[in-house]
Amino acid sequence: MKTAPFLAALLACLPVGAADVLHVYTWADYLSPEAVERFEADHDCRVVIDTFDSNESLHARLKAGARGYDVVFPTSYMVELLQQDSLLTPLDHASLPNLKHIDRNVLPRVKDREMRFAVPYTIGYGVIACRSDRLREGQPSWAMFDRPDLGRRAVLLDDMRETLGAALKSLGHSLNSRSEIELAAARDVVLRWKQRIAKFDNEGYKAGIDSGEFLLVHGYSGDLFQVAQENPRVQILVPREGVSIGCDEMVIPKSAPRPELALKFINHLLDPEVAAENMEWLGYLCPNPEALKRVSANFLTNPAITIPEEVKARSEVIENLGPDLAKWTKVWDEIKSAR
Repeated sequence: MKTAPFLAALLACLPVGAADVLHVYTWADYLSPEAVERFEADHDCRVVIDTFDSNESLHARLKAGARGYDVVFPTSYMVELLQQDSLLTPLDHASLPNLKHIDRNVLPRVKDREMRFAVPYTIGYGVIACRSDRLREGQPSWAMFDRPDLGRRAVLLDDMRETLGAALKSLGHSLNSRSEIELAAARDVVLRWKQRIAKFDNEGYKAGIDSGEFLLVHGYSGDLFQVAQENPRVQILVPREGVSIGCDEMVIPKSAPRPELALKFINHLLDPEVAAENMEWLGYLCPNPEALKRVSANFLTNPAITIPEEVKARSEVIENLGPDLAKWTKVWDEIKSAR
């Protein structure tokens, strides 16, 4: 049978044996290009990356019915909520032989300790960084946001859990507090800090601290590690009052169109050689003891990677607040609407 001319022309434009496409939904700058390219070459596929800027926006998008994502990278507390909403598919451990490389000491920090739905990817902290050449005598304390010499050239994360959590830690409270009295006190702290900052932000703070537009920023340890690697004038400070400990994980949505390829991607990122290269590029610690044997000594001494034990003892993992989340949302709305 002959093919119509227009159809023949269309078919001629289509690639023969077109590669499979894996869709990843993650934080910005959260996968090294080399790790992705190696996976694409090994599995004859293409990886397409879409990004989110908060766990809450990730949750809202998936709950609203967004489809097409194969691998997603939520923080541990959000994994619990995604499970409760029946949005995740169970993981086939037989397809994940590299699970053996996960540090079992990390599992008590996550809710899914049996890794039925989620696999730990990185561990990071909510810290601060300053321009040491322009802001003298930087101190590892949340009180840095009270300095009168900031000149509204500071940034706080546009993240309710991180920023209210920082204020709670500055007051000696748990960053998972459910107390309305403590949350009100934390609100007042953030409102005071708001008078010293340029804005709340989740992305621009990296370029801003690098260029000197901002003198002090609140950000994620891996992001700031990347900037400090290139710019020695950026000094990372881990507040002595305690910080948030975040464990981001890899999950497969129930609606994933390519779950088998997704499992291969997760297994790829758990390979010690890939994980070592990936974490040095990311600036986050991967809970993979075999991979840690392959990283540089300089990587492990960076304050964004290895925080002091006494500070770690005062730090906490962000938890799912359940119904008490409404208390936080009310306080955060008051902060964002205040002038």
